[in-house]
Formats: sequence, structure tokens, C-alpha cells
Amino acid sequence: MIQQESRIDVADNTGAKIAYVIRVLGRSTGHMRHSRPTATIGDKVVCSIKKSLPGSDMKTGTIVKGVVVRSKYPVRRVDGSYVRFDRNAIVIIDDNGNPRGTRIFGAVARELREKNYMKIVSLASEVV
Repeated sequence: MIQQESRIDVADNTGAKIAYVIRVLGRSTGHMRHSRPTATIGDKVVCSIKKSLPGSDMKTGTIVKGVVVRSKYPVRRVDGSYVRFDRNAIVIIDDNGNPRGTRIFGAVARELREKNYMKIVSLASEVV
């Protein structure tokens, strides 16, 4: 579960290394509840870049949108199995939902295929 103020890794070659979640898009909390909206695999988040490589297009402080590709919190699949990863990670996307980088590092979850992020799935080295 990734929520507001979480720090997560960036799993592409845009030059950003660590992002800070500002907002989770497309989620809401129930009426009269004191919980924050949380993101899981395939959800969009708005992030601020906290650490980046020198000389890259992604400067520190840049506001970007990303999609969650790895989550430490286990996600239940239809067959009853669970998938979870060691670290939380996002891929930075543009307004059309296409990745801004040309490479994706590490494995991504199969749930991205169901949420129509086919370009991310095709760029990934491994789909779990």
C-alpha cells in the first residue's frame, strides 16, 4: 500500500531515482473515515522527484505522474495466489499513459496488463 508522503523507487531510465508521493489518483476514502487513499499495482500517483542523476531531464523537485509497478504489500490474484516485491517502485508516464523512459529495470506485475499499460509490460525485462 503506497500512500501520500511515501518515498518510492523509480524503475526506468528517465534519470529519476527516488520519488515522493504527493497524491494518489482515482481513489477516495469513505464518508466519515480517517484513512488515506492507498495505491496498489497499476494505480496512478502524482510524485515529486527527490533524487535524480546529474545531467538528466528529471531535475529534483519536478512534478510527474507515475504508475505503480511493484509493491511490498501483497496483491491477491484471481487464482488465490499472492504476489509481492521487495521494494515499492513506479514508472514515470506522460499524460497519455505511455512511459517517458525507454527502458524499465526489474520485474513488473502481470496486473499491469489488465489495466492497459501494455507498453510498460512490453519494455519490462520480466513480468511476474
